Amino acid sequence: MANYLLLYSGGSMPESEAEQKAVMGEWENWFGKLGGALVDGGNPFTPQAKTITKDGKVSNGSGGPMPSGYSILKADSLDAAVKLAKGCPVLKGGADIMVFETFNAM
Repeated sequence: MANYLLLYSGGSMPESEAEQKAVMGEWENWFGKLGGALVDGGNPFTPQAKTITKDGKVSNGSGGPMPSGYSILKADSLDAAVKLAKGCPVLKGGADIMVFETFNAM
């Protein structure tokens, strides 16, 4: 089994307290369905970012679409990770998910 990074981009945050509670319930349900496949539930990102280039220059922003959060799952394959990711609540909020296989480099 490998770990897979789910990188969220876009979407919206719930506005009212009732919406926040409902969305948190959806996340808890999804995490429960994932069971042992959940490695790290992750967190959302703030919209502030800095990019550091290979020559050391620092600029505001990401230079591309702004990621909005992440989670890490364990699965047998990229396709299996994608299948698990399809249940993620961020999709209901309008976000996209990119799924990347990670590997141990050290």
